[in-house]
Amino acid sequence: MTKTGSRREIPKAYDPQAVEQRIYQFWMDGGYFTPEIDKAKQPFTVIMPPPNVTGELHMGHALTTALEDMMVRWHRMQGEPTLFLPGSDHAGIATQVVVERMLAADGVSRHDLGREKFVERVWQWVDQYGNRIYEQLRRLGASCDWSRAAFTLNEGPSKAVRTTFVNLYKKGLIYRGERITNWCPHCRTALSDLEVKYREEDASLYHIRYKLEDGSDALVVATTRPETLLGDTAVAVNPEDGRYKRFIGKNVVLPVLKRLIPVVGDEAVELEFGTGALKVTPGHDPTDFEIGQRHNLPIINIMELDGTMTAEAGPYQGQTMADARKNIVEQLERDGLLVEVEPYHHSVGHCDRSDDVVEPIVTLQWYVSMASLAKPARDAVANGDTRIIPERFAKVYFNWMDNIRDWCISRQLWWGHRIPVWYCEDCDEIIVEYEDPEACPKCGSKGLRRDDDVLDTWFSSGLWTHSTLGWPEDTEDLRYFYPTSVIETGYDILFFWVARMVMLGMENLGDIPFHTIYLHGLIQDEYGEKMSKVKGNVLNPLDVISEYGADALRFSLTVGTAPGNDSRLSTARLQASRNFTNKLWNASRYVMSTIDGDSAAGWRSPLTKASPLEDRWIISRLNRTIDGVQRALEGFRLGDAQEQIEDFLWGNYCDWYIEMAKVRLRDLPDTPSPIPVLAHVLESTLRLLHPFMPFITEELWQNLVSRLPDDRDLPESIMIAPYPQADASLHDPRSEEWASLVMGLVKGIRNVRAERKVAPSRKVTAILFDDHDIGPAGQAFLETLARCSLQLRPADAPRPEDSVMLVVESTEVFLPVSGLFDVGAERERLLKETEELKGRIDKIRARLENADFSSKAPREVVEKERVRLAQWQEQADRIRERIAELD
Repeated sequence: MTKTGSRREIPKAYDPQAVEQRIYQFWMDGGYFTPEIDKAKQPFTVIMPPPNVTGELHMGHALTTALEDMMVRWHRMQGEPTLFLPGSDHAGIATQVVVERMLAADGVSRHDLGREKFVERVWQWVDQYGNRIYEQLRRLGASCDWSRAAFTLNEGPSKAVRTTFVNLYKKGLIYRGERITNWCPHCRTALSDLEVKYREEDASLYHIRYKLEDGSDALVVATTRPETLLGDTAVAVNPEDGRYKRFIGKNVVLPVLKRLIPVVGDEAVELEFGTGALKVTPGHDPTDFEIGQRHNLPIINIMELDGTMTAEAGPYQGQTMADARKNIVEQLERDGLLVEVEPYHHSVGHCDRSDDVVEPIVTLQWYVSMASLAKPARDAVANGDTRIIPERFAKVYFNWMDNIRDWCISRQLWWGHRIPVWYCEDCDEIIVEYEDPEACPKCGSKGLRRDDDVLDTWFSSGLWTHSTLGWPEDTEDLRYFYPTSVIETGYDILFFWVARMVMLGMENLGDIPFHTIYLHGLIQDEYGEKMSKVKGNVLNPLDVISEYGADALRFSLTVGTAPGNDSRLSTARLQASRNFTNKLWNASRYVMSTIDGDSAAGWRSPLTKASPLEDRWIISRLNRTIDGVQRALEGFRLGDAQEQIEDFLWGNYCDWYIEMAKVRLRDLPDTPSPIPVLAHVLESTLRLLHPFMPFITEELWQNLVSRLPDDRDLPESIMIAPYPQADASLHDPRSEEWASLVMGLVKGIRNVRAERKVAPSRKVTAILFDDHDIGPAGQAFLETLARCSLQLRPADAPRPEDSVMLVVESTEVFLPVSGLFDVGAERERLLKETEELKGRIDKIRARLENADFSSKAPREVVEKERVRLAQWQEQADRIRERIAELD
């Protein structure tokens, strides 16, 4: 048995920094992350959502990785061939922006280098910095098969992209057309909806008069972007709007440019918004574009790709959009057409990379026709082949599929998968094939020009579940590991990524890409606010790992959470998780300190007919916990599983059984030794906890089993040890009832001691009335753990006077007051405390009755004083009640 180290004294305190990297290297050296294909077994496969190659680990990555790794480690411990396949995304626009900024610092642009040299420079950057995210994932404990790590621009995934594009094109599902798209003037590319970030901004709503052609009347429209009126080709009103029905079919004069445009009736116009009349700019607004399509309106493009005005803008040609807005508003004022300007608060889209305002613009782009791809993907979820967790997101998925739009897949970038389309410059033939063409198949010309655009990053990541396994080649990995088992990601990219993986997986392989879609929520700060650099509430996972350890971070992110729900992360939560690791460490140190020679003999099956009730109780609770955890994991309730383990480990094993064992080892030498049970429960619980806290459990397990006798057949690592299985025959209701009574009695007496402020060193008398026999061991536990001298009396014996009574289940306990404290001294102390409180109350009451203070002091100060007065009055009332009780 090869272990991380020989038997040694474990440190007094747990230091994650001294353990985690050593443990991870031990796992790597052992090859435990690489599965062996065993066709007799069903594999468990998770393909990691590929983080951007530019990225650094953030809390979203940490949550995703923690959840995935929990599932992977659990299935691996159940003996399944388990593949956790990592990879990274070339992140087209993000990576290009990063490298362009580096070049700009040296006074160089990508155009200075040219496309080929620029792409070479990006590859240099990727080779130098691209593995940073992998190192960060290792620090988190991700048990990935790094030998299979993939990159979206590597040869295999690139071939999958090319094959998919050509297949879809030949089926008529990829086409080129002019549509309205999100456009970043700074990056000079179309953007996906996911690359547009919205934020609330203060703006102005301009009310502009559009006069009828004959000057007899006018329509007033409201817009936040008066500069776009230069591209107006109509004014639309709702045909059901009685105010404007008479205008439909007439012409109005376009302000500034004096062009005649029609008034059309369209139900898309909201009666309540603005004035009820809508200026229609098909070239620069998605809704207007659709109205324009319905009414055959011309499209006028007033914006160049760099964000300046085109020749269609007339006298404003060459101006920026901002300058044009200013100048047009001034012209409207001069012409008497600006009716009103009112403040307006609305959401504005910005480029996720450059932060520039995104401009809707009609451009020539490549699209995927989605309707035929969406139907089988919808059916896969509807008929249960693929399950979405939590189920409520299935409705969201169906709604998106039922209203799906064609997907714009072209980007005006240089970094990425270049679109495999060539144009013949002699006969206008379009060539789309699996291999690069050398000549035009129609006319034989070698004058070919390749399309300049690259594919949307989501196109390659949409193939991730099968491109990483070797498709389009017929590989052993693809045959064995596809379909995969689970895809785990945030609910915010259910459409952008997950749904597209389902569609493309079914299109390319005729089968679902995964059986389960597990969606997690967003990580918020302790106040429920979204984490953002602007708010300054971002926690860096690497900083957290350095301070608290990877296990504490994983536990904080996931314990008690439910799929699809947002969760809060705070310093207090991290400290609580670190406290749990410390509790586990200290309890394990104690258990190991008791093991000497064969003292733990029989630890694998420690119960015998002579085993005392407390041993039977902790073994019963262990097996009930194992059963509950197994059920939770099978139901994907990962947060619940962890809570159950924590409750058992801390609430049963550490706080009670170990303390009972100490009493037995010290005061009850004639009873069976608790050491085999201590060892058995600890070893089992470490395996139970391992998927959630892998580092500390491996370190403790290695140290524990190195001390145990009969360690034959134990694996080299806890991560390949079998996951505990519940044994219902070990459930013991009688011992659980006994333990519940003993623990209830201890807690009850402890509460009385705390309420009465009994000194820890002082023993109290406890008179127990019950027909039940808690036994010598129970009596010893009660006397030691509650610091009391126990007197047992029959249930029908007379009750003592001047005593505090407790009822625990059916058992009555009386604590004579004289044994708790000196009544006279306690009365004097309380009287003194009453006088001190009276002085404070009188002082603060006088301040509040002072008119100058109440009227001139800040409201929050006055309110704070009133709260303090109420608190002190309540405290004084409680003390008077206590004095009356003593009297």
